[in-house]
Amino acid sequence: MAHQFEPLQNDLILRTAWGQKVERPPMWVMRQAGRYLPEYHEAKGKNDFFACCRSPEIASTLTIQPIDRFAGLVDAAIIFSDILVIPQAMGMIVEMVDKVGPHFPDPLRDPQDGQYSRVMNKKVDVAGELDYVYKAITLTRQKLKGRVPLFGFCGAPWTLLCYMVEGGGSKMFAKIKTWIYKYPSASKDLLQKIAEVCVEYLALQVKAGAQLVQVFDSWAGELSPSSFKEFSLPYLAYISKHLPSRLQEMNLELVPIVVFAKGAWYALDSLCDLGYQVVGLDWLQDPAEAVKVRGKRPIVFQGNADPGVLYGSREAITAVVKEMVQGFGGGKQGWIANLGHGITPGVKPDELKFYFEEIHRLGGS
Repeated sequence: MAHQFEPLQNDLILRTAWGQKVERPPMWVMRQAGRYLPEYHEAKGKNDFFACCRSPEIASTLTIQPIDRFAGLVDAAIIFSDILVIPQAMGMIVEMVDKVGPHFPDPLRDPQDGQYSRVMNKKVDVAGELDYVYKAITLTRQKLKGRVPLFGFCGAPWTLLCYMVEGGGSKMFAKIKTWIYKYPSASKDLLQKIAEVCVEYLALQVKAGAQLVQVFDSWAGELSPSSFKEFSLPYLAYISKHLPSRLQEMNLELVPIVVFAKGAWYALDSLCDLGYQVVGLDWLQDPAEAVKVRGKRPIVFQGNADPGVLYGSREAITAVVKEMVQGFGGGKQGWIANLGHGITPGVKPDELKFYFEEIHRLGGS
């Protein structure tokens, strides 16, 4: 039975994502629900990060905090969760270590590793293992009361494999490079399995109430252009091809799909042909140059200010917004304003508010 939600009051980002002309650019930012907000720490309390993700009540509260704080300025919420819930559902242990980040105490070592076989052979119960995410999405939609649409998301197969092999973040990426260059077939088998889980996970998020979804390929830039074509692009394409058909099988309406391949500036042309409605850009892309690459293809861009500008002066923020508005063609079609990556620690909420206000002022004129 389909969930019943209150009518949407602000559909600006949905109209933009589907390529329509709009009155101003919609805006939201990655990691907008998070530790830069004082109220985040109050709501989180003594719970660890993944405990917050697994609590629909806490996750929904954290998701809505920036919508409350920046009321009238933000045009979308994104569910408070993490890309690494998929490796957890696939049977791997993931911990969030304070001031370090995600940690896999027992990462994949090589294809002869018994854990690789267990992960490959496990029939992942995507509905059951990740039920807490769907419950958080449904509860958030109910709490939002139609104020703004809600994003769901997942990590891209390549990025998830990086974490599963490296055991956490990395500077050298030596372990995953060993995998793809020494065990390419085993790597591709697992990438395909992850991609299939991603499709079902995103479909169930839509069933729960997500109105847009984003695929985060956070480590795409660690691949060379040729390696990206081999180890990331096919699996991003699998998601964009199979998610719509899976939604149709479930009698669900199609939703806009966003791909964000951080650092893969060289692949922009290919990303515009993958079947995603929206292509996220990091701050390494020049807006005007990206528009030239896009050409006449009906692709919407999302991004792409350097998150570091929020540490700077108001004049610096204004200059970046002006460059984006001009570069993306004025903001009345084909652009969702965002940062080029997530908000970084220590950003003052008032500086982010000013960023939003400047997009409203300069993008709506």
